[in-house]
Amino acid sequence: MSLQQIQPFLVALAIGLLLGLERERSHSRKLPAGSRSFALLSLLGAVAASVDEWVVVVGLVSVAALVALAYFRTSEDDPGTTTAIAALGAYLLGVLAYTRPAVAVALAVVVAGLLLSKSRIHRFAREIVSEVEVEDAIKFLVVAFVILPLFPDRALGPYGVLNPAKVWLLVVLLTGIGWIGYIGVRALGPQRGLLITGLAGGFISATATTASMGRLGRTANSVSAPLASALLASLATFVQLLLVIGVVDADVLRRLWPPVVAGAAVLVGIAAFVYRRAAPDEQSERQQPTQGSRPFALRPALILTAVLTFALLIGRWGSDVLGPQGTVLAAFAAGLADAHAGSIAATSLAARGDITVDTALVAIAAALGSNMIVKTVLAFTAGGRRFGLGFLVGMGAPTVVFGVAMFAAVSAG
Repeated sequence: MSLQQIQPFLVALAIGLLLGLERERSHSRKLPAGSRSFALLSLLGAVAASVDEWVVVVGLVSVAALVALAYFRTSEDDPGTTTAIAALGAYLLGVLAYTRPAVAVALAVVVAGLLLSKSRIHRFAREIVSEVEVEDAIKFLVVAFVILPLFPDRALGPYGVLNPAKVWLLVVLLTGIGWIGYIGVRALGPQRGLLITGLAGGFISATATTASMGRLGRTANSVSAPLASALLASLATFVQLLLVIGVVDADVLRRLWPPVVAGAAVLVGIAAFVYRRAAPDEQSERQQPTQGSRPFALRPALILTAVLTFALLIGRWGSDVLGPQGTVLAAFAAGLADAHAGSIAATSLAARGDITVDTALVAIAAALGSNMIVKTVLAFTAGGRRFGLGFLVGMGAPTVVFGVAMFAAVSAG
């Protein structure tokens, strides 16, 4: 018998030992199934799979009966069902190991991780995640996996720019990024301070976050921490832009990411320098802005998607009537509302072949530039002269680096 023939059985044995050892170490009281029992269950699964499918079914029924009997005999001492379910899982992983050992090992590691993270998962479910957040998570899953497949994936409407599936995919992306950012702040806790709040808020709306940090800067002893948070909100704009552009057109992303990464790197350095000047009391929990928004915000995502779709339509119309200059002007106008609107519209036109990649890059730069103007105006109006000047100076170097790199990317063709 060769090593290749006995490998599935060795893998099944290792999987059973892994799960069984975890179960024994996590329980101080006597278990109905220990490391040896788990190893035998996985090995039996592999043996059954090597014989016949019906043997696998008979073995599964027999194992389920034995596990149920053992559970009822020990349920008074340990009413939990995790060990019983893990025992069934060990048998099925043993069955899988006979035909796909690599997949079985990967799943076994995931299962062991879940079993080992009992206290962390319970704490996350009971103390960190609220009922509202669970409800919003279910809503997001409905939006992403129930509604999205129902939309047709074909061009409709004027100029053929309205693709229902792609339009709703933008809704999924925007709500998903906002939801992850919100949960990230909740999971990491307030000790991370304003930096995480600004970065997560920037994925929802960098413009609104800049205004919020400006208002906070008016009442703080120093504007350093709120200013650093506002700068990181603009960093989120860069990151989100790359994520969304990558979905729309890989060719534009290939030319766009070097300027964006260069500008973002400079922005991170400036935000870190500004934040180090923050007074200790600024970084405390009581000065962290309260987020009244829910993790799943469908209405803002729908509004922004409508703006994106309208910008795409206007950009296609401008390109048809005025040529490439019309697309750039439309992107600049859309950027006054949101930096991604004109950028995605121009990228979509480039993906369709209506404009060149160079024109799309110029339009993206125009959209980011107009949005930068809006955020600077809000920084002055909401945060005052001191905060506004700090924001303008802080964004100056990243903007120059991004502009120079973008000019080089367009010139290189």
